[in-house]
Amino acid sequence: MKRKSWGLATLIVVLLGGIAAYFLFFNPVDRPSTLTAAISPPPAATPAAPESTPLPPPKPITPPPAPEPPAILHPIEPAPPETPLPDLGQSDAPFRKALGEILGRKGLALMLSEELIHHIVVTVDNLPRKHLPAAIVPLKRAEGAFITDGKDETLAIGKGNAARYAAYVSVAKTIDSAKLVTVYRRFYPLFQKAYGEIGYPKANFNDRLVVALDDLLAAPDLEPPVRLQQPKILFEYADPDLEARSAGQKIMMRIGRENAGVLKKKLAEVRKLVASP
Repeated sequence: MKRKSWGLATLIVVLLGGIAAYFLFFNPVDRPSTLTAAISPPPAATPAAPESTPLPPPKPITPPPAPEPPAILHPIEPAPPETPLPDLGQSDAPFRKALGEILGRKGLALMLSEELIHHIVVTVDNLPRKHLPAAIVPLKRAEGAFITDGKDETLAIGKGNAARYAAYVSVAKTIDSAKLVTVYRRFYPLFQKAYGEIGYPKANFNDRLVVALDDLLAAPDLEPPVRLQQPKILFEYADPDLEARSAGQKIMMRIGRENAGVLKKKLAEVRKLVASP
């Protein structure tokens, strides 16, 4: 856990081989030198070997069948765009404009502006994993440093830390989940294309979004104080079970029980709209 947090903004966005080389070495046949050949008696003639029966041609090797693409668990129908979708690399301006109508100016001010869809896709993909690199999160960090109380055995998340996320919680409360999902569906072909570009050309991005939402909703509701430890520079949860949780769940636990409750309500609304029954 870093002293500076990416904060709740990440969760708002969530609402929405190797080549094998074979070398054949042929040992050259030993040949006598020119001098040796000149002084050596000619070899005795040997009878010609009988003609051998030609071997049948080798049977062609049938390659193994290609693996089946993963089944799509949560198909989503893209919404007809009001205007033709831009290329992924040119999507920042129209996508930010569409999001601005949902998040408002305050919500949009929390977001960065470059390669937005690409960064959202990478963030969603990493939230259920162990680590979420700060460089991929497309939103501004929460103000101030991470707040703690106590030290050593009493070290815990500070009582004032939850207040750092007030602006993000305020935006989350005002989001119309149905309208947000409409924007998501409108730009979904670009989300799917970005997902293919990061290494999943045959997988369905919406399936991964549902996995991320389920993981966030499964974060435990913690009563304070939430104990910490600081073996080196970074903070860790003192409870090994909590420390072993995903990056997304650690964020939910860090922002405080009340803030997490607001988000879980919104996340559950979104999940109903993007997940198949």
